[in-house]
Amino acid sequence: MTERENILGRIREALKEKVHIPGRHGQVATSTATSIPRQWLPKVGETFDEQLALFARNTAELKADFQLFNSAEEIRQAIIRLRDAEGWRRVAGHSGDLTNAICPALSLPLLRTDRAYDVHELEACDVGIGECDALIAQTGTVLVTNRSAGGRALSVLPPHHVALARRDQLVADLPAAFDLLNRKYADNYPSMISFITGPSRTGDIERILVLGAHGPKKLTIFCL
Repeated sequence: MTERENILGRIREALKEKVHIPGRHGQVATSTATSIPRQWLPKVGETFDEQLALFARNTAELKADFQLFNSAEEIRQAIIRLRDAEGWRRVAGHSGDLTNAICPALSLPLLRTDRAYDVHELEACDVGIGECDALIAQTGTVLVTNRSAGGRALSVLPPHHVALARRDQLVADLPAAFDLLNRKYADNYPSMISFITGPSRTGDIERILVLGAHGPKKLTIFCL
């Protein structure tokens, strides 16, 4: 048997095995489905404060900037300071409760990705500002879909991604995140689901960490 035949044989055998839909684990009950992966995933605190503290620690280790605010006005002032510090000239965003409350305060040309737009103009924007589906405490991850975050490209092309979230969007772990997606979208899943864990990075070249290799080199998370 040649190596090619050996590989194809293993693939044929693997295809005979039934696999679970991600996050659903077949037809088992939800409590069982979420308890299985939790047996080997990192532990998460039970209270909101414990989970919030864990999310903050994880984002800091990932070199993302996480800030918690008490009002939309506080976020507006913080994003204006960020605009001035980085010298933004053009921003990209989309329509949403949080984005509509925050983006106009920047007083800059705004490219909306939920309308027809030129991808080259999006690439020229200094920052992409969008909402999200959830914040995952266990991994310091921002969960976005094309429906919540203004399409596929807004969180990818601009060099700085600002994610806007609410406290009630914080979930404990990855099983809870998949449960959220199942409840929210049921059998009508978005065409794009992305788990953003820190800014884009690579360590492929001589083990030197480089940010912004395949996407935004800076991630800021503002939570209300």
